[in-house]
Amino acid sequence: MQAHSELISIGELVKRSGIAASALRFYEARGLIQSVRSQAQRRHFHREVLRRVAFIKAAQTAGLTLEEIEMTLATLPEQRTPTKQDWEKLSRSWQSLVQQRIDDLIALRDQLTSCIGCGCLSLKACALYNPTDIAQNKGAGPRYLLGDKPVTDISK
Repeated sequence: MQAHSELISIGELVKRSGIAASALRFYEARGLIQSVRSQAQRRHFHREVLRRVAFIKAAQTAGLTLEEIEMTLATLPEQRTPTKQDWEKLSRSWQSLVQQRIDDLIALRDQLTSCIGCGCLSLKACALYNPTDIAQNKGAGPRYLLGDKPVTDISK
C-alpha cells in the first residue's frame, strides 16, 4: 500500500464498497484491511482498500470463510492490494473448494426428503432409514446429512 495514496473516510468506503462500517471495523480488527488515523483519531483508508474489500466480498460470495480469506491474503506481501494476476491465481486455487461445496449442496438437495439420521425415531420413515436408532452410533447431529451413509441392512 502506498503511503502517499489518496485517503478516503470510512463513510466514503462504506458508500463505495457497500459494506457496513461495523463490518469494515471487524475486517480491520482481523487484519484484513488497515486504516490510518487522522489527528482527530478518525479512520481513513487508502483508496486501494476498496479493491481489497471487493476481493474479500468476492471471496465470501464464492463461499470462503474469513479464515480462508485471511490465509489467502497472507500469501500476498503485507497488506498489498490484490492485483488482477493475484485474483486469477488465487481464485483458481479455490476451484476445488467451490466444487466440493457444490457437490455437498447437490447431495443435500437430493437427500432433503429422506431421513437425516437425527435419531428421533418419531417419523414412520425412521423405522426404515434408522431402525433401532443405529445413527446414534455414528455421533451427534443429522448424521446422514453430514455425510454418513444409512445402513439399510440392520444385520450390519
